[in-house]
Amino acid sequence: MMLNFAQKNDSLKIENKRFDFQYKKLYVPVGLMASGIIFDSNGRESLKNEIVEERNEHLFGFSNHLDDYAQFAPFVALYGLEWMGMTPRTDWKNRTAMMIKGQVINLGMVYLLKKTLKKTRPDGTAYSFPSGHTANAFAGATILAIEYGENHKWVPYAAYGVATGVGLMRMGNSKHYLSDVLFGAGLGILSMKVAYWTHQYKWNQPKSETDVFAGVIY
Repeated sequence: MMLNFAQKNDSLKIENKRFDFQYKKLYVPVGLMASGIIFDSNGRESLKNEIVEERNEHLFGFSNHLDDYAQFAPFVALYGLEWMGMTPRTDWKNRTAMMIKGQVINLGMVYLLKKTLKKTRPDGTAYSFPSGHTANAFAGATILAIEYGENHKWVPYAAYGVATGVGLMRMGNSKHYLSDVLFGAGLGILSMKVAYWTHQYKWNQPKSETDVFAGVIY
């Protein structure tokens, strides 16, 4: 009887705090996406092409696959940090629902834009705009920052640091232009924030006093 009551109490420790919409929370992702569009010029002297030229001059032949794995690090940490004893904003059911919703928006938009725009990568392969790896990494960093940033101030810095590293490696590997990375970063951040702003928190709702009392008796 008492064990059942303890289990119910334990499930309510995470408060499922809402992430409320504020216009100022749009500034960074919209700014990044706008920058990606602005810098997506194909002129020979454009910033994105100059960066590629510098890369080819100083990092010609550079290639690694670390970015293929690092893009998933924030999602692993999303559950790993809780397992280590850190307190997230929401329980794992609501958190997982928001992650899935955010990624459907994020990766869906990446796929749609790639197939619609059909921009060529710096190495000549398809498709470049926007960077899916970067969008994925920043989406993961955003949900990680929202979940743990309030109680653990270092988490957003670490999460976005990893995501930024993924974006830089995509350029270093000659897979993306600066414009692809900037837009992908903004898209990843915005997609996950939209998932939080629209979430209904239907799982693990606090039980009424009647339900708790019944758990003690039965």
